[in-house]
This record gives sequence, structure tokens and C-alpha cells, in this order.
Amino acid sequence: MTKPWHGEKPQICVAHAHYDLKAEIEKRGLSLPCEQVNNLESFKKIAANAEILVVSMLWKNHILDWAPNLKLVQSVSAGVDHYAHDMFRERGVHLCSAQGVNANAVSDHALGLLLSLSRRLYEARDDQKKTFWRPTSTNANDRLQELNSKTVLVVGFGGIGSRVAALCQAFGMNVIAMRRSISKKSPDNIKMITKNDFLKTLTEVDAIILTCPLTSETFGLVNAQAFAAMRPDAVLINVGRGKLVDEVAMVEALQQKKIAAAGLDTFFEEPLSKSSPLWNMENVIVTPHAAGETQFYERNVVDILLHNIQALENGTP
Repeated sequence: MTKPWHGEKPQICVAHAHYDLKAEIEKRGLSLPCEQVNNLESFKKIAANAEILVVSMLWKNHILDWAPNLKLVQSVSAGVDHYAHDMFRERGVHLCSAQGVNANAVSDHALGLLLSLSRRLYEARDDQKKTFWRPTSTNANDRLQELNSKTVLVVGFGGIGSRVAALCQAFGMNVIAMRRSISKKSPDNIKMITKNDFLKTLTEVDAIILTCPLTSETFGLVNAQAFAAMRPDAVLINVGRGKLVDEVAMVEALQQKKIAAAGLDTFFEEPLSKSSPLWNMENVIVTPHAAGETQFYERNVVDILLHNIQALENGTP
């Protein structure tokens, strides 16, 4: 079969400011020609020869005009909603998601936020800075919480959502999972719902964890109506996309104690504005879209990239 490249091996360009993917590619010993740049200006100078581009947030759709030889764009993140899919189809360029690249990391982060809220570790850190030894409360409702026997709704049941569900079950939680359809066989001990039952289910759960992608169906999913349905002792965890949540409604719900707390890794606009009230809320943990961060990121991305290169060469993209 004729390979889709001009030469024996593809010309790879990595455009990323943080991950040293070139070094990881070279470690594999495959002698793949690769250049790495950390900004768009540098990429524009070498774009004409690029046949494969590995990129994420540096992506702009006009890059397709710079790189006439481009055959494949490998995103280093699972989300590809910021790419113009129609332009890719028109030009015959393959767009590859890195789905699963950080499923373990994001799942760990979601559970970390949930545990931090239930055990109020954020309060402990604040007390530590004040050298304050908090006494045990005589009111049972004011004490630290256990996860065991609580009910969690995991929204999205792909690689991340299914692992979050398994971790929650390991802590003795009852898991409800929401997916687009439930035609597939449901996992053991997990109640599956669709969006039709979303609001009703919110009245039953102690926590909601968002792991789903951003689509026209999920944009603003957690809105004022959803917050009104949630219990006042419930918590919200978002490791999905910021625009899954109506941020104004969330701030109001937190301020008015319609919900107990939130652990947030993604926001409607990023970076989160310094003027946002979320920064200073005692019942909110803010992390800077870091849930997917892992020491294994380069390794995982290159594994996916090499798989996709092989698939394209074999004619099975």
C-alpha cells in the first residue's frame, strides 16, 4: 500500500508550549523527523512541510491554510470542539482526538475534589496557615462527611466517567450515571439515566460530577433550574467543560446556600477572571484546568499518535 507521505516517513511538527513531545518521539527510536515549536509564529515558518501536526490550545483554524501538505492533526487533548470539523472534511485532513490520554488523571482529580469537599481539607489548609486547631463540633451536621453510602450522579460515562464511577464505588458510594442513551448493557450496580431524568435525579443525589464533553445538548446543562432541584447539602464537581454550567446561576446557588460546595477545574472563560467571586468563596475549591495534568502525558500522547499514524498508513484511520 502506498504511504500517504511525500517521503518514507511523515514530517511531524509539534506545536505546544509545555509538553516536550519531540523528546518522547525521539525516545521511541523510530527515526521519525520531528520539529517542535512553542508558538504559532514559529510554526508558520515551518508549516509548509508539515504532514502531521500535534497541537492543542495553540490551534487556530487558519493553520490549515499554512500547511498544504497536512494529512493528520493529532490533538493532545480529548476535546476537539474548538476545531472546525467542516474544514477538515473539505481538505481531507484527519483530525484525531487524544481520548483517554488523561482519563486516569482526570478521574483522580475528580475524586480528589470530592474528598477535599467531604473532608473539608480546604478548611484544614486555611486553619493550618492560621495555626488554628479546630475543635470537634457537637452538631453532627457540621462534622466532616464520609462518602460511604452517599449517592453520586456521574454525568458522562465514557473513559473518564466510567472510571470515576468505579472509584466512587470503591468508596462505598451508590452511583447513578447519565449518558446520551442507555441501549448498551449497563454496568453492574450502576443505575443509568438519560437527560430526560436529569432534574428528577438531582433531588436524590449528594454529589454531581461532570465528566461529559461540551455539545449543543450539554451546553448550560447545570442551570438555575438544576441548582433549584439540587439538595442544599449537595456538592458539584466539574472536571468536564466550564460551559456545561451556568456560572452566574452557580455563584448565586453557592452564595444563597442552595448547594453546599463546589470543586471546579473548568470555567466558562479561562483563565478565571480575577474579579470572579468564586476565588474567595470558602465553600469552593478552584483548580486551574489542571485535572488532566500528569507526569505521563507525553508518553500517553505519543502512544496515541503512533497508533493513528499506523492506522493512516494501513488505510484504516
